[in-house]
Amino acid sequence: MTRWPAAFGVALLTASLFAWAEDEVAAPAPLSAEDVLASSERHFPRVLQSIAARRAAAGDALAAEGAFDLVFGADGFSRLSGFYDGTAIEGTARQRLRSVGASVYAGYKISDGTFPIYEDIHFTNSGGAFKVGVLFALMRDREIDKERFTETDARLELRQSEFDVVLTKVGVQERALVAYWRWVTAGRQLRVYENLLRIAIERQNGLEEQVRRGARAQIFLTENLQNITRRQTLVTSAERDLRIAANALSLYYRDAEGQSLIADADRLPPGAPINEIYALAEPPEVTTSEALARRPELAILRTTIERERNRIALAENNLKPRLDLAMEVQEGLGSIAEGGPSRDSTDTIIGFTFSVPLQRREARGKLDRSRASLAAREYEQRMREEQIALEVRNLLVDLTVSRELLLLAAQEVQQSEIMRASELRRFQSGASDFFLLNIREEIAADARIKLLNAELATRIARANYDAATVDMARLGIRSEN
Repeated sequence: MTRWPAAFGVALLTASLFAWAEDEVAAPAPLSAEDVLASSERHFPRVLQSIAARRAAAGDALAAEGAFDLVFGADGFSRLSGFYDGTAIEGTARQRLRSVGASVYAGYKISDGTFPIYEDIHFTNSGGAFKVGVLFALMRDREIDKERFTETDARLELRQSEFDVVLTKVGVQERALVAYWRWVTAGRQLRVYENLLRIAIERQNGLEEQVRRGARAQIFLTENLQNITRRQTLVTSAERDLRIAANALSLYYRDAEGQSLIADADRLPPGAPINEIYALAEPPEVTTSEALARRPELAILRTTIERERNRIALAENNLKPRLDLAMEVQEGLGSIAEGGPSRDSTDTIIGFTFSVPLQRREARGKLDRSRASLAAREYEQRMREEQIALEVRNLLVDLTVSRELLLLAAQEVQQSEIMRASELRRFQSGASDFFLLNIREEIAADARIKLLNAELATRIARANYDAATVDMARLGIRSEN
C-alpha cells in the first residue's frame, strides 16, 4: 500500500474536525459588500481626513465673517490735577455692511468739567451728545473689497472641501468594492482547487484498493500522486492569494474603533446566480450631461473658476480710484453745559475723500495673473469634461463585453462539466484512461476559474461605472457627514 504524506493526513483530519465543528457551532454571518462599504465610509482614514479638512474650511469661513461683526469701542479720561478738571467718556458701535461698501456707526459721548481750547471737542451738553453716521464707497471698494473677497473666497473654499469629501468617498468606496470582490473571488477559487484536490485524494484510496486486487498497475498510484502534488500546489497558491486579498480588504473593513479587520474565509458569501450577475452589466445608462453634473471633481473645478473670477474682480477693483462719501448727524442732549450754546445744536456733516494710484503696477500684475489662471482653469475643465465623457462611454463598452464574456464562461463551465462527467463514466467502465480523465477534470476546474474571473471583471466594471456616474446609493455613500 502506498503511504500518504503526513501533510495529507493532517489536512484530512483538520477537514473532519472543521466539519464536526460546523455541526456544533453556528457559522458566522457572511461578510457582505454593504458591510464593507459602511465600514470604509465611516472609518477609512482618507475619508476622515477630508471631513476634518472640511471642518477647517468651515472654521475659515466663520472667521472671514468676523470682518462684518458689530464692533463696540469706548474710551475716556479724567484729569486728576491741574488747572483743568475735565472728564470725558465716549462709546461707539460700528457695523460694516456687505452692500455698496458701506458701514454705519452710532456713538454717544458725555463730558463734565472744563477742557483747554485744544481739547474743546470733548465738550457736550449736560445729557451728552448722540451721533449716527454712514460711510459709502462710491468707486473703489463699492462692489468688492479685501474683506468681502476673503469672505466669499472662504465660502467657496468650504464648498470645494464639501465636494472633496464626496470625491474622496467615491474613490474609496470604488476601491473598497474592488477589494471586496477580489477577496470573494480568491476564496471561491480556493474552493475550486480544494475540490479538485479532494477528488484526487479520494481517487487515491480507490486506486490503492484496485492495485491490491491487481485491477490497476502500480504506476497509476504514482501518476495520481503526481496529480495530488500538482493540485496541492494550486491550493497553496490560492491560499496565498486569499490571504493577500484579505489583507487588501482590511484596509477598508474596520471595526467600530476604526481598526483594520482580517476577514475570515468562513465569512465568504454564497455564490450569486448567473442571471443576477448578468443584470449587473445592464445598469441604467446615464447621459453624459447627467454624469458631468454629478462628478465632484468638475464641481471643484467650477468652484475654482468662480474663485478666480472673484480674484479678478478684486484686482479690477484695486485699479479704481477711491471716492468715499461720509454723512453724520450729531445731536446734543440735555441742557447747555460748560461747552456753551455751540454744543446745543443738531449738526449734519457731509464729507468725502478721494485718492487715485498713479502707476498701479501691482494691481495690473495681479489682474493679468488672475486672468491667465482663469483661462487655464477653463481649459482644464473642458479637457476633464471630455475625459469623463470618454470614460463613461468606455465603461459602457466594458460592461457590454463583460456580459458577453460572462455568458461564454458559463457555457464553457456547462460544456466542460458534461465532458468531465462523461469521461468519468467511460473511465469507470474501462473505456477511458486515467490521463484523459485528469485532463477533463482540470479543464472543468479551469472553466470554473474563468467563470469566477468573468464575474469579478463584471463586478469591477459595474463598480467603476457606478463611480464614474457617482451612483451614491450603490456606492453606499450617505448624504450626512
